[in-house]
Amino acid sequence: MHTGTIQRLLQKVPLFKDLTDDEMEPIIDLAKHRMYRHGTHIFMQGDPLTNVYFIHQGKIKIYKTDFHGREQIVNVLQPGDMFPHQGFFRQDDYPAHAEVLEDAILIYIPIESFENFLVNHPEICIKLFRVLGDIIVDLQARLEEKILHNTYEQIIMLLLRLSKGYGKETNGGMIRLTTQFTNRELANMIGSSRETVSRTLTQLKKQNLIASDKTGAVVLDTDALEDELF
Repeated sequence: MHTGTIQRLLQKVPLFKDLTDDEMEPIIDLAKHRMYRHGTHIFMQGDPLTNVYFIHQGKIKIYKTDFHGREQIVNVLQPGDMFPHQGFFRQDDYPAHAEVLEDAILIYIPIESFENFLVNHPEICIKLFRVLGDIIVDLQARLEEKILHNTYEQIIMLLLRLSKGYGKETNGGMIRLTTQFTNRELANMIGSSRETVSRTLTQLKKQNLIASDKTGAVVLDTDALEDELF
């Protein structure tokens, strides 16, 4: 992949889209790319933090594990997203595992070089702060869901959150999830069990609040799901 292609790809990332060619030049010189196959790990929790990544193609699962090997999914990232979201301007380790859910093309930049770029481009630093601020708000909302709502409500809220990030409206006004998640993955997003998620999804299907299409994708009646909460 030559530098012109890398520049076009990076300029599709929200963080860089308003930069001129001259402003992009120093970051283009540092950027590299790599293809990753489904199921491979980009890095593991606790590895030394060396690069910051930008997704051109594919989806990446960010998750943590505890001492017992239990998995907690932090996020599922899509094209245009960057990761990790912490560790800037200090020596640190990767805070979580990063696993490829769909074959991916990633552009990556050494973390120290990216930090120097941020110092020289305060407007990018401000954009990064906004991205990190949105992430903090999302994490606070998830914590409130965990504290204030029962598991049934948490699963509905999870489906509604997924509909915003991975949903596409159908002709009938329903929302179809473009990424398929297993019951285990859904459970790992909210710290529940696969069996509880399976029972709840079956219950929601009986109430015609969700369904599955011919491809097995989950289809949501988001209005009805919201009504179920209130």
